[in-house]
Amino acid sequence: MPASEAAKHLNKDVCVTAHVYDVVELPTGTRFLDLCSPLTSDEQCLFTIVSYQQDRMDVGDLVRYRDADIAIRGVIEPLQGRSGIVLSHMRQFHGGPPKFRPNPKLVHGFAADEGRAPIRDPNLRSQGYGRGFMRNSAQTQRSTLPAR
Repeated sequence: MPASEAAKHLNKDVCVTAHVYDVVELPTGTRFLDLCSPLTSDEQCLFTIVSYQQDRMDVGDLVRYRDADIAIRGVIEPLQGRSGIVLSHMRQFHGGPPKFRPNPKLVHGFAADEGRAPIRDPNLRSQGYGRGFMRNSAQTQRSTLPAR
C-alpha cells in the first residue's frame, strides 16, 4: 500500500511503498527516511520510517535509499503525532519481519549462563523420583510380573 494510506492501518503488519526524498540523522544516531516531498509541510507529512541507533549494524547504510522508491514491511505504529514503521533489520526491505525484541517483563532475572528456565514454572522444577502430587508413602507398590 502507498505511504499515504498506511496511517489508517495502525498496529497492522503491512508492506508500504514510498519514495525516499532524504535520509535525516539526529545527533543521537536515530535516522529517519523522509518520505514527504520538500514542498510538503511537516504538519501534512503523516508517515515516516525511523531506525534507532542500536539497530545500525542490522540495518546498514541508509544513504543509498535517498531518491529511491522502496517497499518496506513492518508494523504501523504511532510515532510522536505521526504514524510510521520502525526499521530494525535490513530484511524488512525484502519482505522479511522486523528484528525480534523479547518482552523485558518476561525475562526479568534471567541470564543465559545460569542454565535455568527464564520463568519460574512449577512444572519445570524437579520433583524428585516420584510424581510431584504423590508422596512416597501414598504410592502403591508395583507388582513384578513373572518372566515368561
